[in-house]
Amino acid sequence: MKKKVYIISHSHLDREWYMPFEQHHMRVVELFDAIIEAFENDPSFKYFHVDGQTIPLDDYLEVKPQNKALIMKYIADGRLKIGPFYILQDDFLISSEAHVRNTLVGLKEVQKYGGKAVKIGYFPDTFGNMGQTPQMMRKMGLEAAAFGRGVKPTGLNNQVGESYTSQYSEMNWVGADQSKILGILFANWYSNGNEIPVERAEALKFWNEKLADAKKYASTHHLLMMNGCDHQPLQRNVGQAIALANELFSDYEFIHSNFDDYLDALKKDLPEDLGEVSGELTSQETPGWYTLANTASSRMYLKKENEKTQVLLENVAEPLLVLANEVSDYKPLDELYYAWRLLLQNDPHDSVCGCSVDAVHEEMMTRYAKSQEVAKFVRDEALDRISRNIDTQKFAQDTFPFTLYNLAGTKRVMRTQAKIEIDRVKFSEMWPDRAYETLEARHTPDFRVIDANGVEVDAKIDAVKIEFAYDLPKDGFRVAYMAKYVYVSVYLPEIEALSYRTLALVPNHTKKTNKSSHTLLLKDNQHLENDFIKAVITDKGDLTLTNKQTGQIYPHQLVFEDVGDMGNEYIFKQTADAKAFYSTDFPFTVESVENSDVEAIVKLTHHLWIPKSAAKTLKMEQEKVSDITQRHSVRGNQYAELTLTTLIRMTKDSKALEFTTTFDNQMKDHRLRVLFSTPLMTENHVAESIFEAVERPNGVSKVWENPTNPQHQHAFVNLKDQNNGLTVGNVAVNEYEILNGNTIALTLIRCVGEMGDWGYFPTPKAQCLGEFSVRFSIEPHADQLEDYYQTLQNAVALKIPVVIKQTAAQHIGQLPPDKKIAEISSNVFVQTGLKIGKNGTGVLLRGYSLDSKAPHALKLSVLEKTPQLTNLIEENEEDFAEKLNPSEILTTVWH
Repeated sequence: MKKKVYIISHSHLDREWYMPFEQHHMRVVELFDAIIEAFENDPSFKYFHVDGQTIPLDDYLEVKPQNKALIMKYIADGRLKIGPFYILQDDFLISSEAHVRNTLVGLKEVQKYGGKAVKIGYFPDTFGNMGQTPQMMRKMGLEAAAFGRGVKPTGLNNQVGESYTSQYSEMNWVGADQSKILGILFANWYSNGNEIPVERAEALKFWNEKLADAKKYASTHHLLMMNGCDHQPLQRNVGQAIALANELFSDYEFIHSNFDDYLDALKKDLPEDLGEVSGELTSQETPGWYTLANTASSRMYLKKENEKTQVLLENVAEPLLVLANEVSDYKPLDELYYAWRLLLQNDPHDSVCGCSVDAVHEEMMTRYAKSQEVAKFVRDEALDRISRNIDTQKFAQDTFPFTLYNLAGTKRVMRTQAKIEIDRVKFSEMWPDRAYETLEARHTPDFRVIDANGVEVDAKIDAVKIEFAYDLPKDGFRVAYMAKYVYVSVYLPEIEALSYRTLALVPNHTKKTNKSSHTLLLKDNQHLENDFIKAVITDKGDLTLTNKQTGQIYPHQLVFEDVGDMGNEYIFKQTADAKAFYSTDFPFTVESVENSDVEAIVKLTHHLWIPKSAAKTLKMEQEKVSDITQRHSVRGNQYAELTLTTLIRMTKDSKALEFTTTFDNQMKDHRLRVLFSTPLMTENHVAESIFEAVERPNGVSKVWENPTNPQHQHAFVNLKDQNNGLTVGNVAVNEYEILNGNTIALTLIRCVGEMGDWGYFPTPKAQCLGEFSVRFSIEPHADQLEDYYQTLQNAVALKIPVVIKQTAAQHIGQLPPDKKIAEISSNVFVQTGLKIGKNGTGVLLRGYSLDSKAPHALKLSVLEKTPQLTNLIEENEEDFAEKLNPSEILTTVWH
């Protein structure tokens, strides 16, 4: 039987990377012009694979809309192969929901262009592959995935001993929930059939080498040749090259093909001894230098804006819209679709990773801002409709009701500040300065806060301010005014998941009493304590944390570490001096900011004296394009102060300690981390990844050479043994490392001056000069699983803001003052999405299981509706059995 060679014309279309977007854009235009010419004039040119995406079509037609009919014709004819994704995303840095929306947008775009999506999860250049890929692909209607990294091919007849090797370029890939798909590794990269010669001698040499490489790993007689590479111009004479190959090699059949046909043929002939890989494929069993995991800490300002945008869409605007839709017909699905597309345009693996030139990331910041503003608009419109429909008849006419929304998927201790308007004077009534003075002269009473049952809520008036504001009526011109606002801090020991509570600011007609001070949480400036934990600032400026429930002590918390970095946007490499600066070796000051019986805040300020940059030799090594493993630069000898100001917050009913660290970074070529040491003895740890609490080893493989082992995370990383554990939560801190098997290190900022990879591309803005603010938390737990899971849920909730909306007293509404939008019976289920269904019908609730080993009973309810199970792309509804399987991604739709 002849071996069959499937030649797939493609171009790996990084939308933006080592040039600004428009430079890449114009090359996409040239590429599609060439594709059209080939389709029209060359019968031998049959197919083109558009890199698993749809966005290149939009980019092309933005410049040449006159060619839309031709493009749609080639798609309908099955010649131009597009989708299933909108963009080629980074696997680890975008949210779980962003992955799903990338597919939903991609499939909708495919439909818009009148075609069928390529039935393969396409990950040619992602910087590692997520462990839930098999389950996600299955639940997206895909049964195979093609990828370029994470597995080492060993070739025919070689024994597979390690966990991340395969004797073939084809393998079974098993996910965390035991879902299985066909994995296709680009063992010779996704350019193994690039620039095929049309001259006889060159073609012989080319094919002898390429066929040998392919046969070395192929499990069948179907050989895949990828005719293209990064931004590769179209090989216009590929038909001539294929004809010559058929003439030269009579025992092979060379065809111009596509993934659909290749997969259909491949599946029929797969051998029984196909190997198996499982879980994450992140090049764990390599020397460790080129995993590209340090993109998780490049340009941390991007990661912060990315998470802020995701949260506004996923955790604020969409859940509020679900509730608003119960009392109105407000369904701005097109607006949200637009916002999601803007966000997704920042999610490719060279964009959100922060590993492009400065101009790329400047444009990204604009996209983030635009997407955020759309999300805020939808949020505010939804809140208006909800607030008008909340029944506030229980509150007296002279009160000022307001509603607090917990949009996290877990119950929370809530300490938040509300801004409540108590008076206003319109500009139409008097000049602005006179309006200000009038409000200033009016008496402001004392206030307290009550709930809908008249019970007083713990609250504190922080300030009274007069500020400019305006309304934009739907049926008239804008209304400008001066308003008097009361800023009030409210404390609720518990508020249910996905719920709201309505409170009211009321005049206080009773005499104030001073509360006793014996319950204050701050015992002295360096000693914070509640019923669950105790934190002491030591004479070295770090913390000692005690879990009062178990007696476990965690010394050396909150130690800041700064080292030199002579790497690039992809890879951290410590400078050759190997010098680390620790906050415990420098002066610090402590100041009390807040102290009451419900909350304590301490300001801890560290004064580090560190080098201002690397030595001049680093610039020379960069210009030489020296491999970072061969660099020898050290840090410079000019020093300056790096001031780290950390607010440490303890709340009465919380087992967590929260931190906000701010600093003005004026140093270059360095990395700043915060360390949390533990005495726990364990070989593994758990971190949040895509739809998964993934368990990873603390150590490295025997072939690992990189002295560091950076890892990706989302909301948390946890270390635990049989009796105790510690969860470190964060907001937009995507890189961590486990040091010495028991210390969690979070990267707060990493500053470098070049892009890296295949040339010298200076990136001065990757030095991240300027002010930064980073939030993180620590929470100890005992050995009970319920306690452990709750700390993970609390870490996920840390990023989700409390939403507050003022309403009017004494109005009738369809909604009660307090209500649950949804109920979740188990804290093993992490809610990731709550939104209106993709076609505008039903409510979708999605999440995943934190438990990889055991099933759990799971009861859900959403607004008194009836549930059905569905898949990730909201198809194929079936009965919901109230069960959550190990590592399951569960999507329900409610009608």
